[in-house]
Amino acid sequence: MLSRPFWEDYRDRLLQLDSTAFPSAAELNRILSPGLRSKGGKPIRFVSAGELSAVDYEKHIFCTGEVSTRENNWHDLFNALVWSRLPRLKVAMNAMHFEQSDSGGDGSRGKKRDALTLFDESGVIVISTNRNLLGALARKNWKSAFVEYASAWKDEIKVIVVGHALLEKFLRPYKSLTAHALLLQMDDSPGGSQRKRQLSVNDSLLAQRIMDGSILESPACLSPLPLMGIPGWWPGGAQDSGFYDDRQVFRPNGATSRANTLLHLF
Repeated sequence: MLSRPFWEDYRDRLLQLDSTAFPSAAELNRILSPGLRSKGGKPIRFVSAGELSAVDYEKHIFCTGEVSTRENNWHDLFNALVWSRLPRLKVAMNAMHFEQSDSGGDGSRGKKRDALTLFDESGVIVISTNRNLLGALARKNWKSAFVEYASAWKDEIKVIVVGHALLEKFLRPYKSLTAHALLLQMDDSPGGSQRKRQLSVNDSLLAQRIMDGSILESPACLSPLPLMGIPGWWPGGAQDSGFYDDRQVFRPNGATSRANTLLHLF
């Protein structure tokens, strides 16, 4: 199962965990980056949900560093894996949730927190030098993005899974599985350098962008991306022309729909 490309950034983390039992909060703490702290200054650590009373989840992380983690729960396990792989990004998102906690005014969460939640649960980062490919994704021109530019997905574009709910869904992937994508153009090729180094660099840069308010200002910043259309990602058979003719999954862009925004990373 772990051979599928959507596990690429988490495969080694999963293999580090004890395979004989569901990992406890204590075991998950061992894969965290040393010295990681919340913006409230507290060491990040996973704590069994049973040890905590009802808490405001994001406020509690910011103020205490404790991440409530349910036992034998895949959703929370994958959340821990993202904390271990993209620690600065997770700290920044938590800080923005805390900062924006009263932003709705009328009792709503506000656009920024809605965007942060969508990205945290079902987000991916799509980074490429190929503006035409990114543009096709932004316009929801699926056949162009996945068929015309199929070869570009090998080394001209990188997809980093952020959403822990997505990772849980990858246990039983289905054709219509859709992410909320942050489309980022960069000047230098994402290929060539070592993948873990790329993750570390992008983790830092995106954390900075979240903290300065230049990304994830509203859900409109995120573009729908049917993940199983990515060449090589669908485990259920061939991705031929008939595969992409399924309009229930690869829905065409409506005449009145606008393209989603492309952001320049560096």
